[in-house]
Amino acid sequence: MARLKDFYLSEVRDALMKKYNYKSPMQIPKLDKIVLNIGAGDAKDNPKVIDSIITDLTAITGQKAVPTIAKKSVANFKLRAGVKIGAKVTLRGDRMYEFCDRLFNIALPRVRDFKGINPNGFDGRGNYALGLKEQLIFPEINYEQIDKIRGMDIVFVTTAANDEEARELLKALGAPFAK
Repeated sequence: MARLKDFYLSEVRDALMKKYNYKSPMQIPKLDKIVLNIGAGDAKDNPKVIDSIITDLTAITGQKAVPTIAKKSVANFKLRAGVKIGAKVTLRGDRMYEFCDRLFNIALPRVRDFKGINPNGFDGRGNYALGLKEQLIFPEINYEQIDKIRGMDIVFVTTAANDEEARELLKALGAPFAK
């Protein structure tokens, strides 16, 4: 955990400083936060689904997940405002770096036929979004204890000014981008 953070503070910062010719160390992009989100449409019928999702996210991240609540009613989806429809976790600090290390070095290589993550998941402002098809790639999840295989969204929020700087930051942190 501290190893990745110390590595980031020295090697990554020096490499980015040289590559982009920053005048101040404060210009170097940093990883601000990581947000994990699982949405479950079947949660409107069965409220116990949310408890299962929160348990999974808590096991994966080591931090308590909070339920997400529908803001608007949508008749086509039979959804009312105020109904719990998912869960999310926001990671910062040491937990963020620990999760980043586990995701890139342990979980993603467990994906079948893994060739790297999509390099086109940037939003134009230096943030990267990654979608996973199942939560089973994390070793903390026990296959016998899950009720349904669910995917999740993982968003890396950086202080980078553009996508190129953010890509270099994530590469330096160990992100396995596809060629």
